[in-house]
Amino acid sequence: MFVPPDKIETDRLWLRAFTPADLDELHDIRSRPEVHTYLYGEALTRDEVKAKLDERIAKMSRLTQPGDSLLLAVVRKDTGAMIGDVNIEWLSGPHQQAEIGYVLHPDHYGKGFATEASRPLLRIAFEELKAHRVIGRLDARNEASGRVLAKLGMRKEAHFVDNEFVKGEWCSEVVYAILAREWVARDSAG
Repeated sequence: MFVPPDKIETDRLWLRAFTPADLDELHDIRSRPEVHTYLYGEALTRDEVKAKLDERIAKMSRLTQPGDSLLLAVVRKDTGAMIGDVNIEWLSGPHQQAEIGYVLHPDHYGKGFATEASRPLLRIAFEELKAHRVIGRLDARNEASGRVLAKLGMRKEAHFVDNEFVKGEWCSEVVYAILAREWVARDSAG
């Protein structure tokens, strides 16, 4: 089981549980069509964001057993602005795996925030959940997201061609992964 502290701190960010006060900033992110280009869903209305926020608060604020997901708000220390979210899913089954993901406001793309915010998720997966392997899945066209996973030390393991029908078109999926022993070696090296 993992219950996050009030704040997980990185050099420039805090990761924290969502609160009802996050509605406006979360809506600003999730209502933008460009944010959903490579996601399964479309831009959300305020009511849809409110429903998702309520679900995040009620069901996704801790990892108690395999099958649970944890979603954390990503907040810039220098401005206090919530700029996105990161998530970790503790995958069910005997294989001791987790999956990570992230979504940022477009104004914060290309500045290293996704990598910085995702790094603590690997620590949670390997140290708290005792995961053997962590994956990240993405639309093959999302090269920027692939670079984020590579910077985290994950390797490209698979490229599934036209394996999903999403938003009226066939899309290809790429899977990145890192094993616990690789993370320990990378983390020990600095």
